[in-house]
Amino acid sequence: MPRIAGQIDLAKSEAILDAAVEVLGERGVSAPMEEIARRACVSKQTIYNHYGSKAELVRALCDRRVHEMTAPLETPEGIADPAQALAAFGRILLAKLVEGNRSQGFFKAAILGAEEAPEVARAVYEAGPLQSRLKLAEFLDLETRAGRLACPDPLQAAEFFAGMVIGSYQTAALLGVERGLDTAKADLIAREAARRFLRAYAA
Repeated sequence: MPRIAGQIDLAKSEAILDAAVEVLGERGVSAPMEEIARRACVSKQTIYNHYGSKAELVRALCDRRVHEMTAPLETPEGIADPAQALAAFGRILLAKLVEGNRSQGFFKAAILGAEEAPEVARAVYEAGPLQSRLKLAEFLDLETRAGRLACPDPLQAAEFFAGMVIGSYQTAALLGVERGLDTAKADLIAREAARRFLRAYAA
């Protein structure tokens, strides 16, 4: 089947996104698209054909991350058991801080480059933290309408839950300060935050 103009295959798309996380994390948001193309083994024009601009490429990166993060909120098991879904969401929220990997470098680079590339910084915020909170708010609204929770303002409640989970750990990670956060501790924080949140918003 002939490829639609501007369309690239999934493997190539993933390679571009992986390369972009690495390059932007290492060199900041002003990093040249040529370097992303080189590491992804594609042409720069291929990237522009598919994403249009660096800001849209960044949105795609954040979309992928948000999809991974909110997946537990969209399964039948998660919808039926909000404690399980919220704990899983919290664990994923903390996972990148535990791993201290390239995604954290990318986020730090976006903050440092916000003044010189405000459109990229806005794309990171809108497609990343804001979108994840909106997805969580949708889940909380669904649970409220089903009678399992009582969240009169789901978006505010979503902000509260994310804040309970992340606390000051994200700030410490961005500053390179070690807080002793490992997988076991992240799991404990996520489960405890879910327990306390559900108690606060019990139907």
